[in-house]
Amino acid sequence: MASSAPVTLPTSTSPKNAALILTALILGAGVANMNLSVANVGLPDIGRDLGASQAGLNIVAVGFSLGLAATVLYLGALGDRYGRKSMLLLGLIIGIPAALMSSLSPTIEMLALSRLIGGFAAGMAYPTTLALITALWSGPARTRAIALWSAIGAAMSASSTLLAGAVLLVLPWGYSFLIAVPFAVVAIFMVWRLVPAHVNETDDKVDHLGGVLSALFIGSLVLGINYLALDSQEGIALGMLGFAAVIGVLFFWRQKRASEPLFDLHYAARPPFWVAAVSGIIVFGSLMGAMFVGQQFLQNVLGYNTLEAGAAILPCAISMVIVAPLSSRMIERHGSRITLLVGFVVCMLGFVTMLLLWDIHTPIAIVALSYILIGIGVGFAGTPASHALTDSVPVTKVGMASGTGDLQRDLGGSIMQSLLGAILGAGYSSAISKAITDAPEATKSLITSDVSQALQKSFGSAEDVAKQYPDYATAIVEAAQASFLAGANWAYATGIFVMIIGMFITFFFFPRKNQERELYAEYAKQSSTTN
Repeated sequence: MASSAPVTLPTSTSPKNAALILTALILGAGVANMNLSVANVGLPDIGRDLGASQAGLNIVAVGFSLGLAATVLYLGALGDRYGRKSMLLLGLIIGIPAALMSSLSPTIEMLALSRLIGGFAAGMAYPTTLALITALWSGPARTRAIALWSAIGAAMSASSTLLAGAVLLVLPWGYSFLIAVPFAVVAIFMVWRLVPAHVNETDDKVDHLGGVLSALFIGSLVLGINYLALDSQEGIALGMLGFAAVIGVLFFWRQKRASEPLFDLHYAARPPFWVAAVSGIIVFGSLMGAMFVGQQFLQNVLGYNTLEAGAAILPCAISMVIVAPLSSRMIERHGSRITLLVGFVVCMLGFVTMLLLWDIHTPIAIVALSYILIGIGVGFAGTPASHALTDSVPVTKVGMASGTGDLQRDLGGSIMQSLLGAILGAGYSSAISKAITDAPEATKSLITSDVSQALQKSFGSAEDVAKQYPDYATAIVEAAQASFLAGANWAYATGIFVMIIGMFITFFFFPRKNQERELYAEYAKQSSTTN
């Protein structure tokens, strides 16, 4: 049993030109973060122009994070072995043509494919940013760097909706996928000029079979969740989820037996690691889920244009950046456990305000309040969720930690967007079906089976029906708005429930302050002894 005496924090170290290098790495991560959520603000326009169902929009929204989540563990390990800087540059470069493909996509299928490719490119770039921070910084300086990396990256994700909204006021939705390209060009130049080429990398063999299995496992899991939202696709969904279960068993079996595992279960079993991983999946996933549902709500129900909907997210982004330094100081004073719990509580309050206060007449102040609460919550929880991962593994294995850190955002975003999107779609369809059933007999006679299916398909489809029947347009739109609100409330209630699960896991399983520091000191000692 470790001693209960307080443990002295390790000495801070930073690289030469630390501010410029950190700026380059945050910008590289920010490009991936911007592409994660840039599609959300354009979803209503995409749905109308491409004739997409709500489920199709879900897949477009989740496609980028799917490509990223499925590859980050494998690509993070490749970066550890063959060069993190090269992997970062290659990912940033490939992301540019992927963005062009998205902007020119003529069908929902091609758009989803291009988003998947963009996610794969981000999987090459994004893990290396956190890995390089962990390799170049140490002690409290690393905690502060991670806090800025986490908060500014998430803020760029949130603020990208504002840029996309401004673009969509004057240009077609395809141009919104290009807003990250200038940032990518600047990031490529700064990384090339400033970031060291090889720092604390390893010459261990890469578990390529484990990498393939991890991609199949995570990809089939996310797709299976998405197919649950599709009409009459339960068989395919269950098949994919069953496949994910089988591949998952094979993956973990492989990791137990590989001499150089991709995902070392010895490190993953450490309490700070696995609790931080689960907590990060929940909190970052909830951010993406809230953005996904909220952006559609603001435009479909409250009638915001794309710029107004994007601007509504700005308080969330600002809150995350403001809170980041407070989060790092709270970790030093009170430990990661308390900091995570504070983040969960505030995030949950954001969902509570959405559930109780958002309706068809919600003022902008209430919308801003909800997003401020979620931003503060993510700002507090994001730093410990990433910090605990990197301090739980040796620096030569930081690709595993950074890959898991990326999974927090990407797998969490995929799962929560899929989950909340499916619940939103089911709630909308149920509510509009009831509205059709309760309609006056004279109106019912006009609702053919085709019209009924169109009304239940999505809000955008209901708007198209309204245009076809101008005499009933107001009633149709109001019914669709009320139904969308009902579906959104189901999603917000789910977000609250998920927050409670995260608080429970963190409260009971994450080590308290002194124990956490003792464990990190023990892990560092074991690592130095092994090396």
